[in-house]
Amino acid sequence: MPHTTTIKVRFSELDPYSHVNHAAYVTYFEVARTEALESIGASLEDVAIMGIQFVVTEIEVKFKKPAVGGDVLEVDTWIGEVGRASTRWSQRIRRGDEVLVTEELKVAICNEKGRPTRPPADLMAKITGEIAAPPAG
Repeated sequence: MPHTTTIKVRFSELDPYSHVNHAAYVTYFEVARTEALESIGASLEDVAIMGIQFVVTEIEVKFKKPAVGGDVLEVDTWIGEVGRASTRWSQRIRRGDEVLVTEELKVAICNEKGRPTRPPADLMAKITGEIAAPPAG
């Protein structure tokens, strides 16, 4: 199943039109990916100890409807594809059942020197077993 993170919009994240600033959504997605990894015991600190880094190499964000101050949002996160040294993640931000923003990104898996590397098999099994299924609907 996908991992879901709840985020409440704060006043400081709003633009002059009282909508969430476009850059804040990227932060929401980052928080959700980090929490998804932490939920399966693969925090960024844990993978660093393994000599692994997750490096975002591509991001595509699509804005459908704005979030506003005080909204409680849910960010769904899942992995759609796993390569030898990369993964493709999908995310969406919802207000209830209404999808506001979607994101597709590619994440390279690198060693501590920033070079692409195959991750430990047990790490990838844990990631793909826990957050790889796309949400229904």
